[in-house]
Amino acid sequence: MPDPGAAAGARVALAGPEGRHAVTVRRLGAGDALLLADGAGRIARAAVAETAGPDRLVAELAEVAEEPAPRPRVTVVQALPKSPRGELAVDLATEAGADAIVPWAARRCIARWPGAKAERGRAKWAAAAREAAKQSRRARVPEIAALAGTAAVRERIAAVRAAGGAALVLHEAATTPLAAALPAAAPELLLIIGPEGGVDEAELEGFAAAGARPVALGPEVLRSSTAAAVALGALGALTPRWDRAGLA
Repeated sequence: MPDPGAAAGARVALAGPEGRHAVTVRRLGAGDALLLADGAGRIARAAVAETAGPDRLVAELAEVAEEPAPRPRVTVVQALPKSPRGELAVDLATEAGADAIVPWAARRCIARWPGAKAERGRAKWAAAAREAAKQSRRARVPEIAALAGTAAVRERIAAVRAAGGAALVLHEAATTPLAAALPAAAPELLLIIGPEGGVDEAELEGFAAAGARPVALGPEVLRSSTAAAVALGALGALTPRWDRAGLA
């Protein structure tokens, strides 16, 4: 929402690219309904009160709510796929409910983000996450972290494990099903997705030493860019993540 502190009955202006999309692309006019979100959990039902030019409208809020964050929280560590599959991976994971996404420079990644390219790549992923959040009517936009090396991923695994969560590495040779590896009432899950060439054995051993567990998602071998979305769908059914209501 343009004004995160606005309450029901207030009028808020929507301008810039968002206003242009609403007025010019969607052709919204007075009386049309729309949903507004601040990207951090607040969402509102609203109606267009008036339009002012091709890129600005004023909406009146009818109902405002704070959508609870899903539990367990799921952070996806995504090995860099080849472009444009990186943005596709972020799009699908966002629509499927990822709470945060960490780009990972795995040893077998073909794609690389050297130097300044790392921030440009992160910015592209953040833009993909914002657009996918709007498309799926999410109240929360997933955080896109800075590019992580394998050592940083091991540190994340250790931190999640120390807080009572679980770290899971999707691996085609794993014998433990995803469902069997989920601890009861874990506050957070770290979901590690390898590159198209698979997770390097040394990386897998390092992750296991830090507390991660290799798991099998199913009998099929999925692309790196689609695996997170499929896993998040399974987690929605296997955990309480989908047991919440929102305005959307």
